[in-house]
Amino acid sequence: MRIGESMDILITGGNGQLGKELERQLSIAHSVISLGKQDLDITSKEDVEKIISNMKPQIIIHAAAFTAVDQCETDRKRAFEVNSLGAFYVAQAASKVGARMFYLSSDYVFDGNKHSPYVEEDEPNPQSIYGMSKWLGEKLVLLFDHVTVIRTSWLYGHDGKNFVKTMLELAKKNREFKVVNDQIGSPTYVYDLTETIIHLFDKKNGIYHVSNSGSCTWYVFAKTIFEEAGFNPKNVMPTTTEEYGALAPRPRYSVLGHNALLRENVNLPRPWKEALKDFLRKETGQ
Repeated sequence: MRIGESMDILITGGNGQLGKELERQLSIAHSVISLGKQDLDITSKEDVEKIISNMKPQIIIHAAAFTAVDQCETDRKRAFEVNSLGAFYVAQAASKVGARMFYLSSDYVFDGNKHSPYVEEDEPNPQSIYGMSKWLGEKLVLLFDHVTVIRTSWLYGHDGKNFVKTMLELAKKNREFKVVNDQIGSPTYVYDLTETIIHLFDKKNGIYHVSNSGSCTWYVFAKTIFEEAGFNPKNVMPTTTEEYGALAPRPRYSVLGHNALLRENVNLPRPWKEALKDFLRKETGQ
């Protein structure tokens, strides 16, 4: 498949921030059908097979997921049904119609104990139910040919809820609040993630790490959002993971290395600060 050729593409998770961005960019040059959970129940094998066999897409981008990390700890059945079994059903149906599948996975498949970027060959060791369900999803989809796994991290975009939008809302209230300062990762703008996914259409299958370049803590990310948006960064106070007390364990370090992109001569996504500035310009219309 070559970039520039028009293809029939199916997007799952079409109502999410990544799904909507994928539809925006892909529909310029391709025939795109984007399905939300009300259109496609990925936990129903019959539903998945029926819809995919009828559509016969050439590419399926599987962005549907149960991403509420803390909720996954208390609703384990749903986490594995959606993130693992649902992904398997989509991969199985894709295989039957000869479609190539892109499965979106997460930095949460890693334990966070490294001090250098995780490469594609590193062994996953998830610490949360969410991370476990995404890793099992990876293992299940990779049982089939023509599947590519894309691990990404700290996503934000113009649709739905995300960390950047939450910070902008808090900024308007002009009150002090705390943000975790001992978890390090790479914020990723879904616009840049989508661009990179498109560049992978004519690359070989496998596991790819895709995130904006560079890294920071959530606290530094929050302060940078405030500064770039013209708010008082002194309202953002650092705290620890223990003090914050989230239900699900988070990786302390989950920076993703981009070795596979480099091997395939794909341009790396731009630095995260540059991407954030672009997002804020578009979001505020300035």
